Amino acid sequence: MDKLKTLKIVKIGGNVIDNPQELTSFLTVFSSIKGPKILVHGGGKSATALANQTGVEVQMIEGRRITDAATLELITMVYAGKINKTIVAQLQALDCNALGFTGADGNSITSEKRPVSTIDYGFVGDVKNVEISILDLLLEQGISPVFCAITHDANGQLLNTNADTIASELAIAFSSQYKVELYYCFEKKGVLKDVNDEDSVIQTITQSSYKELLDAQLIFSGMLPKLNNCFHALNHKVSKVCIGTPEMLLNSEAIFTTLTIQ
Repeated sequence: MDKLKTLKIVKIGGNVIDNPQELTSFLTVFSSIKGPKILVHGGGKSATALANQTGVEVQMIEGRRITDAATLELITMVYAGKINKTIVAQLQALDCNALGFTGADGNSITSEKRPVSTIDYGFVGDVKNVEISILDLLLEQGISPVFCAITHDANGQLLNTNADTIASELAIAFSSQYKVELYYCFEKKGVLKDVNDEDSVIQTITQSSYKELLDAQLIFSGMLPKLNNCFHALNHKVSKVCIGTPEMLLNSEAIFTTLTIQ
């Protein structure tokens, strides 16, 4: 295991993307990471803003976007177009050679349209396969892939896919060839014991302490899908998963949350 190179996969959320200063600051940090790295980004509020401008109705159920055909067209333009290319251009300006990706590019991430149960989420994909061969070639050449939250079903259909899941599935796919570290960057310093206290960071969460926190209802509901993705990755040989502000990428003294199996 020691002989494996370290690959850092970093996911940023909408709060970073929506703030140009924060995005520039984050990309400066990302560009300075030594060694192989992959960036995964969410969508932010610009898709909702464009939906309002163009009269496309935004439907949300339990915090998840319903992706009908008109919404899929719009988010493809925003996520794979405007946001992805803006990030790639900024990274080039920082001397970080990057290449933008959807899951369709290089057939890198194939998903399956989520089956309708009680809720029809529309054109939403659950990841089924990650093909790393092309991505690995790019990493070996010092090029950083930049993924947006769009995948495909291998039959010509694009699908809206959760960006946290894309990050964890990429991490799992690379774990046989690299020592993979997965970082979820957002506006909080980490997982908070008290959502009203920014400094109540839980610095280490193990699988057993996670169950205790859940039983005590100390985990904010919006964090649950993210934490489930984290433990899913750890249970599939990803070496380290961290949640916090971008500062954790460079500053070993920074306070953030590290998740571990034991």
